[in-house]
Parts: sequence; structure tokens; C-alpha cells
Amino acid sequence: MNNKIKKPLAAILCCTVLVGGVGATVFAMTSGKEQKKPEEKPALLATENEADLVKDETVYVLAGADGSVEKIIVSDWIKNSVGSNSFSDKSELTNVENIKGDESYTMNGDNMRVWDAQGNDIYYQGNIEKDLPVNLSVSYKLDGKSISPEELAGKSGKVTIHFDYKNNQYETVDIDGKQEKMYVPFAMITGMMLDNDIFTNVDVSNGKLINDGDRTIIAGIAFPGLQSNLNVDKEKFEIPDYVEITADVKNFEMTNTVTIATNEVFNRLNTDELDSADDLTDSLGELTDAMDQLMDGSSQLYDGLCTLLDKSGELVNGINQLADGAAKLKNGAGDLDNGAADLANGAKQLTEGLGQLTANNDTLNAGSKQVFDSLLNMANTQLAAAGLSVPKLTIENYASTLNNVIASLDTTNVAKQAQAVALQKVTAAVNEQKDTITAGVTAAVKEQVAAKVSETVRENVEAQVLASQGMTKEQYEAAVNAGMITAEQQAQITAVIDAQMESETVKATIDANVNTQMQSEDIKKTIAAKTEEQVKLLIEQNMNSAEVQAQITAALEQAKSGAASISALKEQLDSYNTFYVGLSQYTAGVASAKNGADALNAGAAQLKAGTAELYAGMNELYNGILTLKNGAPALVDGVTALRDGAMKLSDGLKEFNEQGVQKLVDAVDGDLGGLFTRVKATADVSKDYKSFSGISDDMDGQVKFIYRTDSIKVK
Repeated sequence: MNNKIKKPLAAILCCTVLVGGVGATVFAMTSGKEQKKPEEKPALLATENEADLVKDETVYVLAGADGSVEKIIVSDWIKNSVGSNSFSDKSELTNVENIKGDESYTMNGDNMRVWDAQGNDIYYQGNIEKDLPVNLSVSYKLDGKSISPEELAGKSGKVTIHFDYKNNQYETVDIDGKQEKMYVPFAMITGMMLDNDIFTNVDVSNGKLINDGDRTIIAGIAFPGLQSNLNVDKEKFEIPDYVEITADVKNFEMTNTVTIATNEVFNRLNTDELDSADDLTDSLGELTDAMDQLMDGSSQLYDGLCTLLDKSGELVNGINQLADGAAKLKNGAGDLDNGAADLANGAKQLTEGLGQLTANNDTLNAGSKQVFDSLLNMANTQLAAAGLSVPKLTIENYASTLNNVIASLDTTNVAKQAQAVALQKVTAAVNEQKDTITAGVTAAVKEQVAAKVSETVRENVEAQVLASQGMTKEQYEAAVNAGMITAEQQAQITAVIDAQMESETVKATIDANVNTQMQSEDIKKTIAAKTEEQVKLLIEQNMNSAEVQAQITAALEQAKSGAASISALKEQLDSYNTFYVGLSQYTAGVASAKNGADALNAGAAQLKAGTAELYAGMNELYNGILTLKNGAPALVDGVTALRDGAMKLSDGLKEFNEQGVQKLVDAVDGDLGGLFTRVKATADVSKDYKSFSGISDDMDGQVKFIYRTDSIKVK
């Protein structure tokens, strides 16, 4: 038998570590009452932290109804037990705000906050964008089918709400010489309150339900990653890593859910006390095997009898239906015998009438084909007169041929063709003027080149003139701005520059540079590119001219008129084709019916001979089924008694196995020494994880996460 019973040893271990604080949280969520602290701590629990500075961190995760993170707010309480006036605090938070006091901080060179604590505890909060150590996701099903929270609102049926927790926080540690991932052992406690007017038949997979009459309060618990840490076979003991709630709902709505994640459970575990398993040494393997076989046998017996009982009920229902059907069949057999005589007479009359109809089939078919051929000849004449070159129309090809003609006259196709013809003509006309366009572009480019060369030469002349005055251009401009050079002096300098620019030498230099640049590949490419631009522009302008557009419009109007005429012609031919095909089918049907009527006439006589024999046999069948029906209840009573007895046997063996033998076997099953090693490693990894937002080396700390999902309401 596939054993998924929670093992007592592991259950005791979980319960023991829960004493460290989470148990009080679960109790408060489910009962609404405070749990009193025990006066003495159990031996397995470590003492409270006694560091000078302790950071107590709470991470609030605001999430959508599906668990997707929308915002993270971190609240920190630094416990200043020794009353330090100042201390350094490491944190990745932004928008840090002191929420319970006026103490301030400064940032030091190590990017740490130095709080002016004045001997007080510090309470602050801030924001952070960082991956969470445990991802929460919530999925929903309605009547077994996945559904989004938004779609679920207002629906009714069987709902399943599945909380899944993915642990991402781990350390790689040495376990018996092998490097393994050890996850920080977070305990996930999910709580919610359900309205009893909406939710009924509520069940939770790993948790507790409290019903106060108006509401059902749910607290579920899971330990994601702990199964891997302890290396426990799921088939022997499954440590829950999810919480699932099922219920019947009417007009679904749900308030916010709250999930607490804390590793405080293992933080307070005193691993020094987990070092002995000497008292668990006796082997009960043989007894376990025998008990498992007995449990398997009793369960299979019970399951088989349940199946038999179900099928017995189906058998009784089937017998009752069979008896009712047999009575109807008996009565029908009598009616059939009477009807067979009527059928024989009617079949004879039918075959005689169909014989007269089939005699005219050939004449009708030949006449309809002659009319169709005449219509097609007229259509061919009309198409030729319109100047359309198409294959000769026949009964077989007229539809496809005319459809092709209509498609070719579609306004889109005609517009494309007219546009293409116009473009070809316009392009040829513009290309005839390409030499003239090139000359104009060359002149314009040369003018631009000359302007740039002149500007460059003038700058050089200006620099030479100013140099003769012992100044650079920058010094000259600065002197002008400072008022050190009069307007008259500026005019004199400008006149000198203008005179040199008008000299034959400078002009020759400018012309030579212009001619040189005009022969460069870059300028030639520029001229070619601008020429093409002008050609394209002229083509576009001509294509948009009123004359060209009028030609295109005329072609479209002509195509529309032609398409309408061809469509009307095809409709006339289609109408007659419907008649032609229908007549052919009719005559073929009449011939087929005549053949069938002949066969029917022959068979009707045989049917009449057999109906009397059928009626006699149905009387015998009906009497036998009545006998079977009267004996069926006794079979069901016997199977029910056998099933109930087997159920008591199975339940009794199961209770004995779980409450007696199974606890003893589970307590010593497996390598307890290895289990204790993993428990210690889990506790060590848990104690290493002290903060989510960051913590200074000289501080100790603890952190818990509170996830709140959005409510689901009917809009």
C-alpha cells in the first residue's frame, strides 16, 4: 500500500520546533485568544538573543489575489539594549523614515547609516526592490478547471484555492562529505476568514478550521524546502510545502488573506541536545511487512466490494429498463405484424407508379441540356462583342471562367493596372528630360560648393590680416566686445579683407578649389543622388496631376460597368444551372427509387412472413425478463452486507496500524543519526539568515515576512 501517513517521529520534531513561537501565532489566528508563554523553556529550545544590538525586521509584502508582488515595505526595530548614543546600521532600504521618534542619521563613507540614537531604540521603515526568499503564488480552480481571480468573482460551484510556496533561500553545506543545498527553514502560516453564507463544506489540507457560525477561520501551515533538508522520502512522510482549501461556494467573494513566513522556529532550536538515538534500536521490520500486506489485502477487498455494489445497482436499473423495453417490444411486434401487410400492398403500388415516371427521364434530360447549350452560345457572342478574349463557355467551365473575368475586373486590380500603365508613361516622359535635370542640379551644387570654398578662403584671409595686426580671431573678437577697437577700425579691417577677396589671385584660388571639388567622387555622387530625387519628385507630381488621375478614374468606371454586366450574365446562367442539375438529380432519383421499390416489393412479402414468428418469440423473452427482475433485489442486499463487513475489517486494521504498530515502526525507520545531522545543519542555516534588507556585522537579528493578498470582490 502506498503509505503517505505522516510519520510520528517527524511530526514530534515539527511540533517541538513549533513551540519556538509559530505555534502561538497559529493559535492566535485560529482562536482569537493569546497563548500563554510557558514558565520554563523545553530542553530543545535555545535561550533568547542577548546581543547589544538586535534588528527585529518585519517585511510586508502587498500582493495581488494571485500572489504577484505589488509592493514591499520593510519595518525595522533596532533594539538598543545597552543604550548606545550612536551605532551603524547596514540596510538596502530606500525612502527610510523614522516612524517612532525624531532620531536622525547620517551616511558614512561605507554607505552605512549612523543613527544618533540618544540611547533609544530605533523604529524605521522603507522600500526595497529585491527578490523575496520565498515566493507565494495563489491559484484557483472552479469545478476542477483553472480560473483567474477576476473571473472567479461571483461564480458558484466547487472551488479549490491552492497556496504554493517556493523557497529560494539556501546555503551549500557539507553533509557527510557531500555538498548539498540546505534551505532556510521558513514556516509558512496562511490565514483567512470565509463567510459562511458564501462558503460551505470547507476543508484545508494542512491546518485547522474554526467555525463561529458566521465565519470559518482557516490557518494552514507549510515548510517549503524542509523535505529536501531532512532528505525524508515523501512516500514515508510528506512534509507539506503548500496549503490547499476546498469548499462549495455561492457567488464567490473573499477578503484578504495573510501569510506569515518566519524561520524563528529553527532559530531557537538547541541542536546540542540532538545527538542520541540509542534507545531506538529494536527492529520491527517483519511485523511492518506483515501489517502492510494485511492492510493492502483488506483495502483491496473493500474497494472491490464497493465496485461490485455500485455495479449491482447498475444491474438492477438495467434489468428494470430491460423489462420495460421488453413490454414495449412485445406490443410493437404485434403492431409490426399488422403494418407488414399494409407495407406489402403499398410497395406494389409504389413500384407501378415509379415505372411510369422513369419512362420519361431521357426526354426531360435531353431537353434541358439543349436549352443550356443555347444560353451558353448567346453568352459567348456577348463576351466577344465586348472585346473580351476568354475560353469558350461550356456547362462544365462557365462558372470558373466568368469568375476569373469578374476577378480581373475588380476595382483593386484595375486600379493597380491603370496605376502601373500611367506610371510607365510618366516615368518615360520624365527620363527624356534627365539631361536637363542633371544640368540644373549640377549648377545648384556648384553654387553651394563655391559658397563654402569662398567662406573658407575668407576665413584664411581674415586670419592673415589679423595676424599682421598681431592678433588672432579670438583676440580680435574679444577686443571688439571690450570696446577696445572702434567701429572705424573694424571697417578698415573689413575693407582690407574684402579687397583681398576681390583680388585675381584669390578668385583664381577659389575657382581652382571649386573645380577640384566638383570633380571629386563625393560631389559626383551628390549630383547623381539629387538628380534621382528630382526625377522621382517630377514623376510623383505628374502622377498626381488631374490629367493622369482622370485617366485612372475612367479606367475604373469602365471596369465597374463591365464587372456588373458579367455578374448579371453569370447569375442568369447559375439560375438555369440550378434547374439543370436539379432535373438530373430528380430523374436519377426516380430511377434509383424504381430499383428500390422493386426490392422493397419483394422484401415486404418476406417481412410479413417473419413478423408472426417475431411476435411469438417476444412473448417468451418478456416472461423470462420478469423472472430476472423479481430476483435482482436479493443480489443487492447480499452485496451490501458483504461490503459493510469488509469496511469494518479495513477500518479496524487501519486504526490498529496507525495507532499501534505504525508509530513503533516509524519511530525507528531510517537513519536517525543522519536525520539529526540534517536537523542541526538546517538550524545552523536558519540562524545565519537574520535580515532581508541587510544587517551590520556587530548586530544580531531576526526577520519575518507578512504577505497580504488582495480581496476578490464582485465588481
